[in-house]
Amino acid sequence: MRDTRESRLLLVLLVVVAFALITVDIHGGENSAMDRPRRAAQSVFGPVENAVAGAVDPVGNAVKAVRDSGGRSSTIKRLERENEALKEQLGSKDITRARAAELDQLLRTAGAGQYTIKGAQVIAIGAAQGFSWTVTIDAGSHDGITRDMTVINGQGLVGRVTTVGPSTSTVLLANDPDFTVGTRLEGSMELGFATGQGENPMRVQLLNGKAAVHRGDRMVTFGSQAGKPFVPGVPVGKVIGIEPSAGNLTKTVEVQPFVNFTRLDIVGVVVVGPRTDPRDSVLPPRPTTPPPPAKPSAKPRTKPGDTPSGEPGGTPNPGDTANPGDTANPNNTGNPGDTANPGTSPTP
Repeated sequence: MRDTRESRLLLVLLVVVAFALITVDIHGGENSAMDRPRRAAQSVFGPVENAVAGAVDPVGNAVKAVRDSGGRSSTIKRLERENEALKEQLGSKDITRARAAELDQLLRTAGAGQYTIKGAQVIAIGAAQGFSWTVTIDAGSHDGITRDMTVINGQGLVGRVTTVGPSTSTVLLANDPDFTVGTRLEGSMELGFATGQGENPMRVQLLNGKAAVHRGDRMVTFGSQAGKPFVPGVPVGKVIGIEPSAGNLTKTVEVQPFVNFTRLDIVGVVVVGPRTDPRDSVLPPRPTTPPPPAKPSAKPRTKPGDTPSGEPGGTPNPGDTANPGDTANPNNTGNPGDTANPGTSPTP
């Protein structure tokens, strides 16, 4: 429409009419004359509005979901991080408890043998040094460690120090084939030499070929001069096999070490040995087995209803009664327990 005087006048007229209708509708309230036309328009245009809203709402919801997805993703990631942190915390508590138990057992062993030890932790295994059965510990010359010191843990003999650095040391484990230690048999004090066999039990050659040795017998270290490389009294293992001597001057036995060499963590390096040989005092007490239960004594076989002869408190079998047809012989008299036949009288 072109901008003319007539068009401007029409526009002003439409605005005046609109204001007039609005004023009439407001003053009319519920009885407004515009109520009926408004309802008619609502009935006509309402479905169209609902259809448009139904078509637009999914788009709006999708836009909102996309807008909120960043916050939800960050919340999920935050929860995942907190979950991992809780798992690590629980795992660290388990490790701490396990190490505390190992340290406690190590201190008890050192106290029983009067060993002055320097605690250390295994930080590497033998492959790092090119040996088969060695470990690296986090203690060295700065900690007072020197070569040929005995290494123990809570179970017994771990090995000896072979190489020392400023902050680390290499330990040759007792199950290495190049490892040999003097041993003493518990109780009998028979001497021998134990040699490592890798994953197999250690072999101990007793100096006395006629030594009395049995499965389950335990051994400790014999000790070296000045306590190097071995201090005395450290538990080594228990006998699990005895080879036939065949008249040899020595006797060979198989010994299962007390130490599990594949699960080493906390160890102690003996920096000062005991003043006196502890002998067998470092060994834990032997487990006591309860005596077998006593077998029930055999009872004499008796027939049902019989009462043992002479047994106090015995009562006759309630099923046994005197034969009512049995009476005393009428020809026998004088027995106070007999009853005379009532049909006869004594001969005058």
